[in-house]
Amino acid sequence: MKLGIVGLPNVGKSTLFNAITNAGAQSANYPFCTIEPNVGVVAVPDKRLDVLADMYHPEKYTPAVIEFVDIAGLVRGASKGEGLGNKFLANIREVDAVVHVVRCFENDDIVHVDGSVDPKRDIETINLELIFSDLEMLERRIDKAKKLAKGDKSYLAEAEFLSRVAAELEEGRPARSVACTPEEAEILSSVALLTNKPVIYAANLSENDFKGNLSDNPHYAAVEEIAKAEDAEVLPICAEIEAEISGMEPEEKALFLSDMGLNDSGLDRLIRKSYHLLGLISYLTAGPQEVRAWTITNGTKAPRAAGKIHTDFERGFIRAEIVSYDDLVACGSMTAAKEKGLVRSEGKEYVMHDGDVVLFRFNV
Repeated sequence: MKLGIVGLPNVGKSTLFNAITNAGAQSANYPFCTIEPNVGVVAVPDKRLDVLADMYHPEKYTPAVIEFVDIAGLVRGASKGEGLGNKFLANIREVDAVVHVVRCFENDDIVHVDGSVDPKRDIETINLELIFSDLEMLERRIDKAKKLAKGDKSYLAEAEFLSRVAAELEEGRPARSVACTPEEAEILSSVALLTNKPVIYAANLSENDFKGNLSDNPHYAAVEEIAKAEDAEVLPICAEIEAEISGMEPEEKALFLSDMGLNDSGLDRLIRKSYHLLGLISYLTAGPQEVRAWTITNGTKAPRAAGKIHTDFERGFIRAEIVSYDDLVACGSMTAAKEKGLVRSEGKEYVMHDGDVVLFRFNV
């Protein structure tokens, strides 16, 4: 999974990226300090793997990973190539979801590119650039559908639907907020519009506001309102706190978070939201050689899940021997789980569940 972190200059985007990836992207108080997309690979925290590692003492411990891409800041006119616009649009096209960092803190020492803090205006600035780019793409696709409709009337419905999407975009609303049938959703996903990508608005707050009552912050309330209208997610976060804990040892970090009344870091909460937003789950494999988490889409059937390990596993799939994580831990070993009849043999139509511990049988 690849998440693109976007935001206007000086909203805390690179500070947050540095904190969650420890990648050391240059962070400075002027626009375009992140010239090339910085990529950081982050392990997905999963306490289940730790428990399985204690059970099996494996040679290898391999968590699932998420790729974070710090995408160069943009300005008005990016869709026309202003600033680093063309690069920005190309990089955002490659990610699965967007983490849009929005400034919700006041600080006179950190200059805002537009002179004042206004999350609604900032979100509109970026959304409009993406909308302009999408409208160009839609125009070409609608023209193509209309030409094809001369020989095949089924394309008329596509042209009409995409025209409706274009009308929404022209009103300043992103494609993801357009209500559509499953058939229309399929058409929409085939156009690869930037504003149809899932979005998490990371509301970057000051430490005091983050620790206080969020409802007292009008900037945060503005972000929540926009996200609700767009069918997007909101994550309150403090990039300063994340930067502070990024270099701490696990015990020290846990104590620091506990003192603040938090159970998880911003990174953990961001990953959970990302999984939820993209409909992702993890299945687990465990043994003396390796304990590992594999990320799949919710609803994936066993053969396709097996193919994540190796294409031969999918091609020659025979069956999957499955025990739930909770049952395995309660029994203490796979042998004990088998004796209690808790290990199931599942075929090609089995839909995988989060936390399934699996051994795939195959023959090629």
